[in-house]
Formats: sequence, structure tokens, C-alpha cells
Amino acid sequence: MKVIMISGYKSFELGIYKNDDQAVQYIKKAIEKSLLRLVEDGLEWVIISGQMGVELWAAEVVYDLQMDYPELKLAILTPFLNQESKWNEVNQEYYEFIVSQANFVDSITKREYESPLQFRQKNDFLVSKSEGLLLVYDEENEGSPKFLLDIARKKKESSSYSIELINFSDLQVVVEDENMKNSEFW
Repeated sequence: MKVIMISGYKSFELGIYKNDDQAVQYIKKAIEKSLLRLVEDGLEWVIISGQMGVELWAAEVVYDLQMDYPELKLAILTPFLNQESKWNEVNQEYYEFIVSQANFVDSITKREYESPLQFRQKNDFLVSKSEGLLLVYDEENEGSPKFLLDIARKKKESSSYSIELINFSDLQVVVEDENMKNSEFW
């Protein structure tokens, strides 16, 4: 696979309101583990839509990996123009910081927000432009990623589209692994 999309919960869906929350580090570590495997297999592009939460944290992981894998690139394809315009100032600054480092940035619909249909169009477009989806999502805890997963599963029915989920059990394993590494017992 050369191009994957990364998405998942928005930060508020996880009850995370600050990027320095310890949970963010565990989510980023889980994303990094999956991305490292994919990069070793030839991954060239990661696509996100730039939403707060998993997607922007994944961008940070890509930027960290670019130190060792400069061929890895990040594209941010927003569903509409100025998606961050209603966000608070802290989130807008964080978003601008992430966007400023991306290899490619564009908006799928070349207009500002008009309707929820733009989110559906974003999901359709990004699945069509990627060969796989890495999704931080637990099907037992529904949230906004459900809609993206449904579209990806439809594509998988008629192609070799790859879907990898990082669920809450996977995150718990990362938490335990990281705690073991940092433990004084070893």
C-alpha cells in the first residue's frame, strides 16, 4: 500500500480536551506502531481530513516518523474551506501548526461549510483516494468514525481495500506496554 487514510474519534468523543493528556500519548504510540509496519512495507502517503483528535495526533506521528523516513508524506484534505474557523483559539493555533508542515493541503469542496453532506463527500472522496484505512475506533463505542468505516467496508467488498482498526483493547495493550517500559521493576 502506498496511500492510507488515518481517522478516528474526535477528541471530545474520547473526553480529551487537551493535547498534553496522557491518553493522547498512548493513542499516538498505537498509531506509530501501525504506521511503522506500513512504512516498512512501502507506505508513501498518509491522508487526513484535519479534524481535531485522532487525525491531528496522527499528523504529529507522521512528522516524527519523517525524521527517519523522509519519503513519508502527509496530505490534509479538508471537507470544506476554513473548517477550523469556529474552533477556539488554542485549537486553531494547533491546527495551523499541523497544516503548516503538511506536504499537501487542499479542500475537497471549494466552499465553506454548507451542510452535513460535505462530511459524506469527504468520506467518499478520501476512501476513493486511498488504498487502506487506519481507524482508531471501537465498534462497541459508536461515534463519528462509524460513517467512514461503513464507506470503507463497502469499498472493501469490491476491492483489496485494507481496513485496520485500533480499538480500546489495542490501546489498553499499548498502555500496559508503555507502563512496563517505564516501570521501575525492569
